[in-house]
Amino acid sequence: MPARKPPDPNEKPQIERFREMARELGCDEDEEAFWAKVVQIARHKPKDEPKKPSK
Repeated sequence: MPARKPPDPNEKPQIERFREMARELGCDEDEEAFWAKVVQIARHKPKDEPKKPSK
C-alpha cells in the first residue's frame, strides 16, 4: 500500500474547509436554526411520488 503524502502546510485543516463550505451553503452554526432547517426538510413532500420499478 502506498504511503500517504504529508499534508501541505499551506492548506487549511479539513474542519476549516468543512465550516467554510457549510457557510457557503447557508448552514448556520446556531443549533436552533439547524433544527428549524431539519424540520423544514423533513416535512417537505415531493411533488410527484417516485415511480416503483416494474418487474
